[in-house]
Amino acid sequence: MNKQQVANLLGLAQRAGRIISGEELVVKAIQEGKAKLVFLAHDAAPNLSKKINDKSHYYQVDVSTVFSTLELSSAIGKARKVLAITDAGFTKKMRSIMQ
Repeated sequence: MNKQQVANLLGLAQRAGRIISGEELVVKAIQEGKAKLVFLAHDAAPNLSKKINDKSHYYQVDVSTVFSTLELSSAIGKARKVLAITDAGFTKKMRSIMQ
């Protein structure tokens, strides 16, 4: 898996307005079926990780924990521990790179 390619795509998706970031907004997006793929920092707090993983599992949304908080934040240009991709095209491309 090429993490740099995925990080570049995250930046592109951010500029295209296809990313929802922040804990509450991501949970809402998962519940509303808008989130296609969720990125959770592997060094996020345990309670945040549990909340996101439980919601994602219930609503059958994939969660990726390949990035640290620093990597996620630098990819999208703002400090975030969790973000959701809302675009099917970006999600498909990221999944193909991550395999």
